[in-house]
Amino acid sequence: MMGINWLGVVLAIVVGMIVAFVWYQKGPIANAWEKLTGVTPERIKPVRVRSMVQLFITVIIMAIGLAVVIQLAAEATGDDSVWAALLVGLVMWVAFSASTLVQHNAFELKPAKLTIINTGYQLVLFLAMSLVLGLL
Repeated sequence: MMGINWLGVVLAIVVGMIVAFVWYQKGPIANAWEKLTGVTPERIKPVRVRSMVQLFITVIIMAIGLAVVIQLAAEATGDDSVWAALLVGLVMWVAFSASTLVQHNAFELKPAKLTIINTGYQLVLFLAMSLVLGLL
C-alpha cells in the first residue's frame, strides 16, 4: 500500500524554496536572467507577493508529485534507494519540465541562454527535492 512520507514532502518544499531563492539571487545567473527577461526587482515589485504565492503553490505540487512517483517507482521496482529517487527526479525533469520549456522557448523565440538558465534551475530543483525525498 502506498504511503507518502509527509515529513519528506515538507522538507522537499523547504529545499525547493531555498533552491529558487539561491538560484535567482544577485549573481551571474540572476544578472543574466534579468538581462534576458527584462524582469528587474523594480518591475516585479507590484506582483512580488502573487509571484511568491505561485512559486510556493507550484513547489508544493511538485513535492507531492515527486513523492507519489518516487513511492510508486519504489513499489514497482523494489528499489527505494536515493539513486532510484534521483533517477525518478531526472526522468520527470526531462519528460515534463525540460521538454516543455525547450518547446515553449523555441516557439516564443527566447534566447538559448535563457532556456539553459531556466532548465538548469528546474534540473537542480527536481534533483534537490528528489534527494530529500529519497533520503527520508
